[in-house]
Amino acid sequence: MSAKIIVADDERNITDVCRRYLEREGWSVWVAADGEEALRLWSEHRPDMLILDLMMPKLGGIEVCDQIRQVEETPIIMLTARGEEADRLVGLTMGADDYITKPFSPRELVLRIKNILRRTGVHATTAAKDQHLFPNDEETDKPPIFFEGLSIYPLERRVTVRGEAAELTATEFDLLHLLAIYPGKVFSRSQLLNQIWDVAYDGDTTTVTVHMRRLREKIEENPSDPSWIKTVWGIGYKLEGKGVSE
Repeated sequence: MSAKIIVADDERNITDVCRRYLEREGWSVWVAADGEEALRLWSEHRPDMLILDLMMPKLGGIEVCDQIRQVEETPIIMLTARGEEADRLVGLTMGADDYITKPFSPRELVLRIKNILRRTGVHATTAAKDQHLFPNDEETDKPPIFFEGLSIYPLERRVTVRGEAAELTATEFDLLHLLAIYPGKVFSRSQLLNQIWDVAYDGDTTTVTVHMRRLREKIEENPSDPSWIKTVWGIGYKLEGKGVSE
């Protein structure tokens, strides 16, 4: 099934170029010139992904992201004309999965979209599997992973914490899954960027820090003193916990 994508930006030349490149991939694309229109299209079509400009008339990308995140975890890539770290952090903190700074290459945007859609299981490309996240060749052989109080179901992309469902974004799930595959292994922030976002991703490691904070807020009873996701100061993160069998 073709992926459904909404592109929202008040610059017509950007939405035209994005539509052209995304439709070449066989995806269904709707464009919006402001945040209110983006929300209307999202409500009507329930897309697989949204591309949101940070600064738009009526409602900005951050406001749109916030309203969507209150309902569901549709993947979101934020576009920004500003390079300041603070603007990127706000978007990531509100739940965006990735960001790309203007001016950008449409080909890079397509690659970022494919990367996220592949991880969420939406048909994005004929390329098969993400060998970084799943080392086994058998794509159907992704057994659940259980720790005391934490259960991860890769095939369903589902997580429960003490029996309650945890609503994670695609990126948050993939971070948790990767750490859970290798419990006790320390991953640097740069390694996590390369594994989760893209092998050629050139973003700053603050992206990882923000996503880890959001992930902890969703699964840890006390995010400031986590039981599972531990910070290894000066290096990165690891998952600790006693594995159990169901």
